Amino acid sequence: MKSKIIQENMIPSYKTMLLEAEKSTATIEKYLYYVQQFVTRYAGCKIEKNLVLEYKAELGETYAPASANAALAGINGFLRFLGREDCCVKPFKVQKKIYCPEEKELTRKEYFRLIEAAREKNSERLVLLLESICATGIRVSELKYITAEAVKQGKAVVTCKGKTRTIFLPVGLQRKLCRYIQKQKIQIGPVFVTRTGKPMNRSNIWREMKGLCRRAEVSPSKVFPHSLRHLFARCFYSLDHDVAKLADILGHSNINTTRIYIVTTGIEHRRQLERLRLVI
Repeated sequence: MKSKIIQENMIPSYKTMLLEAEKSTATIEKYLYYVQQFVTRYAGCKIEKNLVLEYKAELGETYAPASANAALAGINGFLRFLGREDCCVKPFKVQKKIYCPEEKELTRKEYFRLIEAAREKNSERLVLLLESICATGIRVSELKYITAEAVKQGKAVVTCKGKTRTIFLPVGLQRKLCRYIQKQKIQIGPVFVTRTGKPMNRSNIWREMKGLCRRAEVSPSKVFPHSLRHLFARCFYSLDHDVAKLADILGHSNINTTRIYIVTTGIEHRRQLERLRLVI
């Protein structure tokens, strides 16, 4: 599909292409958001490399490198869809992080305090939700696959980003969830639902987790559903040290993505340096 002029009516066709490519809902929403900004900015202009480079420079001044690269990924995909791959631009170089900032890494002790805070609020659903994410490494968007049927089988079959994988439920978690679904009289479908019976979404979960911060004495900057997935990854890797297996469990296509999950604050590295006793 060749075109020289940027037009609003190009976006619906691009969306259709993303859907047919089986991109995740989150990816599609993100790409369309940035493409809409790009099209609004340059509607009626000819598609030229210099124009895209100009926009890249603006992104670099507005966003952090990682966010700017997310925008460029969507825009480059849009350009390729239009048959203008010659106008695609390179992403910003991002320095590999060796350590995670301590103010952003959720520790095991802090996770336990969040669980205790949820118990004090008498929110059994929230306790089990936190434990389900942290004990399995499941994505928050995949929680809908933890169904009453999955609980009985002790495993959930997840389909995400065109891939299918099996997530096993630890025996202790399975028993807790079995008691919960019996109490809530959930016979089929997702375990974690709202009062109206709809599966809990990211915003529901995010809000409930943030509500625990003060009681648990945990910084809000550390409390996100994804923080629990990262904690699972670090704990699993500390026992197994098999990054390839961890990538499969987390559902990552690229092992380099998994490496990001197991980055620590560097505290353990400092301890190892001290154990070397190489300073006389």
